[in-house]
Amino acid sequence: MAIYADNAATTRMSDTAVKAMLPYMQEVFGNPSSLHTAGQTAKEALNSARETVASCLGAEAKEIIFTSGGSEADNQAILTATAIGARKGKKHIISTAFEHHAVLHTLQKLEKQGFEVTYLDVHENGLVTAQEVSDAIREDTCLVTIMYANNEIGTIQPIAEIGAICKEKGVLFHTDAVQAVGHLHIDVKAQNIDMLSLSGHKFHGPKGVGALYVRKGILLMSLIEGGAQERGKRAGTENIPAIMGMAAAMKEACDHLEENHKYVSHLRDTLIGELSKIPHCALNGAKEPRLPGNVNFCFEGIEGESLLLLLDDLGICASSGSACTSGSLDPSHVLLAIGRPHEVAHGSLRLSLCEENTMDEVMEMAKGVADVVALLRRMSPVWRDLQEGKRNYVIQ
Repeated sequence: MAIYADNAATTRMSDTAVKAMLPYMQEVFGNPSSLHTAGQTAKEALNSARETVASCLGAEAKEIIFTSGGSEADNQAILTATAIGARKGKKHIISTAFEHHAVLHTLQKLEKQGFEVTYLDVHENGLVTAQEVSDAIREDTCLVTIMYANNEIGTIQPIAEIGAICKEKGVLFHTDAVQAVGHLHIDVKAQNIDMLSLSGHKFHGPKGVGALYVRKGILLMSLIEGGAQERGKRAGTENIPAIMGMAAAMKEACDHLEENHKYVSHLRDTLIGELSKIPHCALNGAKEPRLPGNVNFCFEGIEGESLLLLLDDLGICASSGSACTSGSLDPSHVLLAIGRPHEVAHGSLRLSLCEENTMDEVMEMAKGVADVVALLRRMSPVWRDLQEGKRNYVIQ
C-alpha cells in the first residue's frame, strides 16, 4: 500500500484545480495587461479569481495580491511593514522562535540593517499567548509577525486575540497562514489581521502560486519592479492558469471546510493514539489547538533520517519537519524552540494527513512506524545504553 502522509509539504492537485486551469493554457491565453479582447478575457478571469480568494478570507478583492507563493508573500509583508515603521523611527519587531525560515531569514536580514527583533518563547506546548505579545509591544514596535499554524508541529496560535491587541496598540500584524488557509476558518477583518500570506499547493492547488492579503490603507512595498501588474506592486505577467487553479482549490477547500476538519481530525487523533503506545515517544506540541492533519512525534534512541528511509521502503511518505530544510542535518529549530534536546529532536517524525487519507492507511502507518522504530532501536547503541541504565531517558 502506497501512503502519502506529507501533505504539509505539498498536496496532490485536485481534479477541480486541474479542470479550472486547463482552459487558461490554450484557449484563454491572453496577457491580462493587453487591451485586445483576448487580453481582456484573461483579465476578467484574473478578477474573478481575486474575488474568489478574497471571499474565502473575508477580504475585499482589491486587498489581494497574487505572488509566487508563501515565501514571497512573507517577504513582501515584512519588508513593507518595516519600511513603514522605519519612516516613523520605529524599528522593533515581534515574532516567535519557531517561524518558517521565510520569516526568520527576513528578520535576520533586517537585524543586520539595524532593526531589533524580540523572539517570543513558544513554550513546550508550541503556543504563545496574547498577553506575551502585549507585554512585548513597545513604543517603537512597527510589526508583529506570528504564524497562524506551525508547519512542523501544527499548533494554532490565538490569532484573533493577538490581532485585537495589535489593533488597540496601533501595530501592524502579519501572519504566515500558509498551513492554515483551506484548513481553518479565517476572517481577516474579524481577526484584525493586517497582512496574511498563503500558498496554493497546501490545499490541493498548483505549486508556484500564492497570495498576500494586504489591508486597505497599507501602502505595499514592491519586491519585483518592472511592470504595472497587481496594481504596480508585483511586476511580471500574471500566471493565469495557476491563479485560476489556486482559486478553484481554495473555494473547494473552504466550501468543505467543516466536514474535512471533522474527518481529518478523527484520523489525526486515532494516529496520535496509536503512536502514543510506542515506549519513550512524545507528541510534539499541544494536542489542541492543532491543525486537523498534523501528527508530529519524537522517538528516543533513533535517527529521524533512518526512520524516514525505512518508512519509504514500506511505501509511507513522511517527513521529519519542513520540506524547505529537508537537506539539513541540524535538528529542527521548531523542536529546539519547544525545548526538545538535540538528541531527541533528531528522532522526529511528521505525518501530515488530508481528506484523501483513510482509516486503513492510518492503521497501516501506525504499524509501520512501530515496526521501524523497534528495528532501529535494536540496532542503536544509544538505545542499548538507555536500556542498560548507562544513560537516562529524556522521554519517560
